[in-house]
Amino acid sequence: MDDEKPILEQTTDAISSAADATKEAAKTVVKKVKKAAKKVAKKVMPKKAKKAKKAAKKSSAKKSTKKAVKKAGKKATKKVAKKKKKAKKSKR
Repeated sequence: MDDEKPILEQTTDAISSAADATKEAAKTVVKKVKKAAKKVAKKVMPKKAKKAKKAAKKSSAKKSTKKAVKKAGKKATKKVAKKKKKAKKSKR
């Protein structure tokens, strides 16, 4: 340890460097675990499950478009109603 630096500063530097090292180590471990999990999932997941996933995505996409159309219609009617109210107020 340096004699020029105060002890408190030296200890905080040491602790922060240790914390950074553990943080980096944890990140690398997490990356490795995720990679391994993906490999296992690919091997375990049968083709039928993949097809089911694709079908689910397609149906959800269809539903979302239907919802968007409904919402757009509702918003348009609300806008028209607001415009009518504003027009009546402006006439007063």
